[in-house]
Amino acid sequence: MLLLYHTAGCHLCEQAEALAAPLTVERGWVLRRIDIADDEALLERYATRIPVLRDPRGERELGWPFDAQIVLDPLAG
Repeated sequence: MLLLYHTAGCHLCEQAEALAAPLTVERGWVLRRIDIADDEALLERYATRIPVLRDPRGERELGWPFDAQIVLDPLAG
């Protein structure tokens, strides 16, 4: 599973999801979108960093901008 921290109306978040979604399908992963606006702690942590892609297994986070290779390298496994 990969977590995508985002919020509504964020064009960079839309770009990040468009990049990550096919990779997750290809690898058999699940992409879970989490809107930071729904959680005060997440809003405080990620407000200026979104979109952020996170692998909850290893606690790795990728802040935007990232590309397919960067997503697959540190998160593969």
